[in-house]
Amino acid sequence: MAIKQVKGGGGEITVEEFKELMKRFDRDGDGRISKEELRVFIRWVGGRFSGWKCGRGIRQADANGDGFIDESEIDNLVLFAQKSLGLKIVPY
Repeated sequence: MAIKQVKGGGGEITVEEFKELMKRFDRDGDGRISKEELRVFIRWVGGRFSGWKCGRGIRQADANGDGFIDESEIDNLVLFAQKSLGLKIVPY
């Protein structure tokens, strides 16, 4: 897995690797990404303004409006990460 390359905003990962990475940041293990967990991830990849960006990421990815990103919404988070965090996420 190319996770080390992602830290600091470089390298590329697959969608599956991104999903596995998000599981690592799911600190409470509930299968959902909270605003705080997303903030920690954004900081980890070297993103600036992590508080603002995590709120924006939740709003863009959270299709059902429950304040969390679950498995069914992860593709929305992939799009956010590509556009707003500059991550290169490839399909395979």
